[in-house]
Amino acid sequence: AAPPTVRIVHSGLACNIEEERYSERVYTIREGETLELACLVTGHPRPQIRWTKTAGSASDRFQDSSVFNETLRISNIQRHQGGRYYCKAENGLGSPAIKSIRVDVYYLDDPIVTVHQSIGEAKEQFYYEKTVFLRCVANSNPPVRYSWRRGQEVLLQGSDKGVEIYEPFFTQGETKILKLKNLRPQDYANYSCIASVRNVCSIPDKMVSFRLSNKTASPSIKLLVDDPIVVNPGEAITLVCVTTGGEPAPSLTWVRSAGVLPDKTVLNGGTLTIPAITSEDSGTYSCIANNNVGNPAKKSTNIIVRALRKGRFWITPDPYHKDDHIQIGREVKISCQVEAVPPDELTFSWFKNGRPLRSSERMVITHSEPDAAPGATNLDRKSLGFWGGDCFPCLKCLEAGGINCGVWMGFYTVPPNLTVPQEKSPLVTREGDTIELQCQVTGKPKPIILWSRADKEVPMPDGNAQTESYDGILRIVNVSREMTGTYRCQTSQYNGFNVKPREALVQLIVQYPPAVEPTFLEIRQGQGRSVTMSCRVLRAYPTRVLTYEWRLGPKLLRTGQFDLQDSTEFTVGSLARDTYGLYNCNIINEAGAGRCSFLVTGKAYAPEFYYDTYNPLWQNRPRVYSYSLQWTQLNPGAVDRILAYRLGIRQAGQQRWWEQEITVNGNIQRGELITYNLTELIKPEAYEVRLTPITRFGEGDSTIRVIKYSAPVNPHLREFHCGFEDGNICLFTQDDTDNFDWTKQSTATRDTKYTPNTGPNADRSGSKEGFYMYIETSRPRLEGEKARLVSPVFSVAPKNPYGASGTAYCFSFYYHMYGQHIGSLNVYLRLKGQTSIENPLWSSSGNKGQHWNQARVNINPPTSFQLIFEGIRGPGIEGDIAIDDVSIVEGECMKSDQPANNLRSGAGGTLAHIRLLPLIILVSVLSHQR
Repeated sequence: AAPPTVRIVHSGLACNIEEERYSERVYTIREGETLELACLVTGHPRPQIRWTKTAGSASDRFQDSSVFNETLRISNIQRHQGGRYYCKAENGLGSPAIKSIRVDVYYLDDPIVTVHQSIGEAKEQFYYEKTVFLRCVANSNPPVRYSWRRGQEVLLQGSDKGVEIYEPFFTQGETKILKLKNLRPQDYANYSCIASVRNVCSIPDKMVSFRLSNKTASPSIKLLVDDPIVVNPGEAITLVCVTTGGEPAPSLTWVRSAGVLPDKTVLNGGTLTIPAITSEDSGTYSCIANNNVGNPAKKSTNIIVRALRKGRFWITPDPYHKDDHIQIGREVKISCQVEAVPPDELTFSWFKNGRPLRSSERMVITHSEPDAAPGATNLDRKSLGFWGGDCFPCLKCLEAGGINCGVWMGFYTVPPNLTVPQEKSPLVTREGDTIELQCQVTGKPKPIILWSRADKEVPMPDGNAQTESYDGILRIVNVSREMTGTYRCQTSQYNGFNVKPREALVQLIVQYPPAVEPTFLEIRQGQGRSVTMSCRVLRAYPTRVLTYEWRLGPKLLRTGQFDLQDSTEFTVGSLARDTYGLYNCNIINEAGAGRCSFLVTGKAYAPEFYYDTYNPLWQNRPRVYSYSLQWTQLNPGAVDRILAYRLGIRQAGQQRWWEQEITVNGNIQRGELITYNLTELIKPEAYEVRLTPITRFGEGDSTIRVIKYSAPVNPHLREFHCGFEDGNICLFTQDDTDNFDWTKQSTATRDTKYTPNTGPNADRSGSKEGFYMYIETSRPRLEGEKARLVSPVFSVAPKNPYGASGTAYCFSFYYHMYGQHIGSLNVYLRLKGQTSIENPLWSSSGNKGQHWNQARVNINPPTSFQLIFEGIRGPGIEGDIAIDDVSIVEGECMKSDQPANNLRSGAGGTLAHIRLLPLIILVSVLSHQR
């Protein structure tokens, strides 16, 4: 197991990359190109990756699935997609690893030239000044650089006394102004503005031209329509806009204040036509003329579409008597209301039995009471006589038509009453059915019924707070359990009596099948072991008479009934081949059944490939390469012992798999790292590898990965570790100019005729199977002869332009120097370009005892480098020197972790601290092999 590390690499169409600047990494790309960033991670289990982007102080997560991939790819990138991109990797071990890179999107829009002029006042009747300003603007990133030409002549500040070129302070370089002072005849010419971003990202320069003449003038326009325009719905309306001045000829455009123009709009130059206009098309329409001289001209008109909506009436009994009934001899008021556009065209007329009514001593008609709603009219009857069957309709008229609101007044005019039929509450239904809630309304006239929820503040099934019903019935389709509760029906105060609303309650009960958990669970267990499955009821209605049944496939295993408990269990005492399968637990009530499903299997879990293998790829022959494939097994003890792995391999793009079995001896432990070397892989092909565990149950889950050939590299950006365990010894090489070679050795495999009283008894970790490197000082070696072991080449970033950052790296290794004839061990730091090295980075001589010692040195090289271990033979054969566990880690060596037998205190060596420039280990290796 290892916590995650992460770094970001780029590919694709970058214009420029500034790697590891003092404060940030910057990736520059041209607008419209493809951005491709790869997040390279290490860690085991394989970390999960997420890309996020920050723009300013806001953080957005991408909505597409690519955010969880290692590669973030944005095709046709736009300017708003620039910003800081973060890659976050986490696998549950330690803190998440996060790296970021800032993406700059470069672009250059077409420049625009606008012309403005100022005319000075007459001075002493003989001087008159006219000054013209040509303003050039182009949106760009990076900032644009402007240049001006008059004809073919390049205009520069100071080249012409009548010309001044400057940038307004407030524009911060976004604008370049050409000022023509006291306009002269030669100033009437063609002017060109060239915008340039100096060919960054291969963005070409862009140019715009303008001809200045003595006729140049700002635009003026005229609308050939009234303002406002009031029309009836369904009519066609045409707006005409014409230019009355301007040089060059202005362009005309139409805009709407409330958004875009209607889709059905027909444009023809300055003419706008809207066929079959509706109320939604009303609003302010503006005609704009622009020729880039002066300010654009704008003229507007407002279109009003006539409309009458929501005609309603209500009857108010005598307010001086606490009686909701209408009685002869008492006052009564009849009101009508309508929504009208435009409101000032609204007129009212009252009729009785078809004859118009007017105000009198016993009848008052009002249209504008202070407390009346807009668009309302009232008829007050002071003393109601015997008017059986009389009709008082009110008509509200516009030029487009009217609405007729009819009210019958007579013996049968009575206030409303609401009741609920006895069999209609409570109502019991099942989830998914259609149900009708009913309230019976009496009275004349019958009012509209309003339905709402009475038990909670939630909307009705249609999403509104209230639902209108003209017959008192509320119909609900596809009833759900959330609709259970109490519903209120009440009379409205319009289209009926203006009295206190009557109301009634209806209770709705929705039955639904049991909701259970888990709905699905996979259980993996080996043969001969027991397994217990539990199914729990979360909620159900009705909750009484719940029964359950357990089945294995179609076979009924057990049935029962719930009493007070809310769960049921089923246990298989000893799993066998015929007891594996899909178990279903059905929990049943009157409304249906809920099901828990358990898939009991003996399949092994999928292996997890280990991606952090140090130097997994090596070359043993010119045309082929080998790969050290490593993995761990997920939950190996959950099922039967894994007997073997089926390894499938195929070349990328091929269909056929080549398969073989890798036998496993003994039990695999949790977290155990398993290694298998793939050989005879053809350069530079990539391969797809599939690994499947096999138990006596059969094949388990497979996992697949792709291995790719690349030049052998150290895969870690910020650290390097080598225990000399792999076949290519971490790409260390033997020096050609020394006297003899270092030897890879383990205690378990060494020659039985080894020299006693010298050399280690185990590797640094204490394992007799582990490997280390040592020098064999037996004959024919002579005193003073040297063996040198050379590390891979580690590349560093270019010199930081912002100065040294003070970053140090800790180089450490373990050494073993035991024997009476021990010579010397030297370590050299060889920088790029050095041909000879005089002083060692570290050195130690003589017998240090039968144990491993650790050496640590802070280094900070300014350029690519190698580390060289030099072993020198002493005066006799008991002089074997060994090294193991070489590492380079970012950050200074921790003083608190220095061992008691370090170089300064007990090792007897000399230590040199190298203070050079900042080091950032990248990934390059020495290609020469011995």
